[in-house]
Amino acid sequence: MWLPGYVELFGKLPSEVTSALLKISPPTIDRILKPIRFHYTKRGRSTTKPGTLLRKQIPIKTNQWDESRPGFLEADTVAHCGESTAGMYVNTIDFVDIATGWTEQRAVWGKGETEVLVQIKHIEKNLPFPVLGFDCDNGREFLNYHLLRHFSARKQPVQFTRSRAYHKDDNAHVEQKNWTHIRQWLGYDRLDNLNVVPPLNDLYTKEWRLFHNFFCPSVKLIAKERVGSKTIKRHDSPKTPYQRIIDSPHIQEPVKRSLSKLLEKLNPFLLRKTMDKKLKKIFSINNKLR
Repeated sequence: MWLPGYVELFGKLPSEVTSALLKISPPTIDRILKPIRFHYTKRGRSTTKPGTLLRKQIPIKTNQWDESRPGFLEADTVAHCGESTAGMYVNTIDFVDIATGWTEQRAVWGKGETEVLVQIKHIEKNLPFPVLGFDCDNGREFLNYHLLRHFSARKQPVQFTRSRAYHKDDNAHVEQKNWTHIRQWLGYDRLDNLNVVPPLNDLYTKEWRLFHNFFCPSVKLIAKERVGSKTIKRHDSPKTPYQRIIDSPHIQEPVKRSLSKLLEKLNPFLLRKTMDKKLKKIFSINNKLR
């Protein structure tokens, strides 16, 4: 999936290099990247403030979802607060579809309920499938009447659930994407310039979503077995969110054809180049008032 884009920009690789790249195993890649990943283990601060008013109306998720069907989302908020949670700063709302791994991110200033709802509506319009379920943590940006009405006042209400307080494993899918899709790229710097939000959303809604959903594969856990003191996990073959959508019997054929035509126009190296350029501009804007 990546080699055609490389050849288009940089020319054909030697046959032995191409052969080695096609044969390389995930464990080998992990071993090569291990020294680099070690430098990115810093953890961010938790900024979740509980929304207590609706806890009785929004149930705790109890694995009642059909997680093989696209449309069941986990959501979380990543705070770009640096070392201090005081004052106002940019937050990224992170969404992941459990069945396909399709992700969407949007930036908001603070955690205002109205602005968060605006971005959630925008994300819904850009998803290649309807939202069937929405699971979030206990933050006030999610547990509020605006979002409850948005999901319940429709012909087919969305199953709106929440995780247990202080149980990060309840939202394991989106917690993983918080790291791979946000922290590894934006780091832990404080983004406290309001002018950062528009260019960050421009990036999120264009190159960012295309790069991660069409060119970044991941594995899914398909079985877990306890053997003595060890837990043996089995995963499926790595696939991109796009590939999982193409494989899904629940996605309509016109949607699949539209995504396939879009893929033909994309080059991951050009997307990455533009992403790096836009990120550099975003950090430059953020530092202007300092």
